[in-house]
Amino acid sequence: MSSTIPKVAVIGSGISGAVCASSLARNGISVTVFDWGRGPGGRMSQRRETTEDGKELFFDHGAPYFTVTNPDVLAMVFEWESRGLVAEWEERFGTFDFASKTFISYEKELASRKYVGITGMNSVCKALCNEIGVHCKFGIGIAKMEWVDEKSWSLSSSKGQFLGNFDGVVVTDKILASPGFFYLTEHPPPLDMNVAPQLLSRMQEIPFRSCFA
Repeated sequence: MSSTIPKVAVIGSGISGAVCASSLARNGISVTVFDWGRGPGGRMSQRRETTEDGKELFFDHGAPYFTVTNPDVLAMVFEWESRGLVAEWEERFGTFDFASKTFISYEKELASRKYVGITGMNSVCKALCNEIGVHCKFGIGIAKMEWVDEKSWSLSSSKGQFLGNFDGVVVTDKILASPGFFYLTEHPPPLDMNVAPQLLSRMQEIPFRSCFA
């Protein structure tokens, strides 16, 4: 058996990227996480602002909470709960009717458990990205992914910096192989689908929806 530890790059440090990186690292894989943001979180990000009187305000500006239906994911959430990363949110939820200025359609108790991060929604991502074997590099956008010598992936940043060669790459957002990438960054998509045409049809099957939370 080869003694070389496989190297995998994970692009994106949101919840899917963080869970993936943690799982790989726990199985002996050397993982490097790249994210254009200042820290982990993705669609579970938290922002901080300071008022004129010096008071700090924190905003979860992505998912306000999450629910779980898959038993395997629920087991993972129970582990996070035992580590103090998440807690059940037991407030009542309803719909506010603007015309009558009243709340209507309250959810039935225990209809679905809702979980929130402690002390912010990005708590899980932060903890998983700090686990042993996970190396994170923030403020770096991936601009180019090349399959080199039929054996490894070469990654380069949007500033032209060579980021290394990897045995595998996990991309957590399909926009990295979408024409929409250009409209966001003014760069062509990092992954040239001509290199991997068999992935194109499979990528198109993945739903992608804008969401304002």
